[in-house]
Amino acid sequence: QVRLVESGGGLVQPGGSLRLSCAASGRTFSSYAMAWFRQAPGKEREFVAAISASGPDTYYADSVKGRFDISRDNPKDMVYLQMNSLKLEDTAVYYCAARRWTVGMRQGQYDYWGQGTQVTVSS
Repeated sequence: QVRLVESGGGLVQPGGSLRLSCAASGRTFSSYAMAWFRQAPGKEREFVAAISASGPDTYYADSVKGRFDISRDNPKDMVYLQMNSLKLEDTAVYYCAARRWTVGMRQGQYDYWGQGTQVTVSS
């Protein structure tokens, strides 16, 4: 069992930056692939970024590639999403998710989810 708690969301102007954090509790965090998804009002939840269990492999949605960076700190049981050059269309609730071992890019592949953190990009 893994419990995930996101933090770091807020209001930011276009072009600004935010760093989201996800704290994981439970055993063997280093055996879980981690991902961030987001859901904008009236839209389906979509994949944002993922990182492999040991950390060297990362994956990004085309819409965020070059602007967002996913990372993890296994000794601290943390995963992060650094978001730069934010756009209005990045406004959404951002969710942290976990699954054993292999990375996935579909929400149905993930077993554990956080409660979400709101990111609002507005001038």
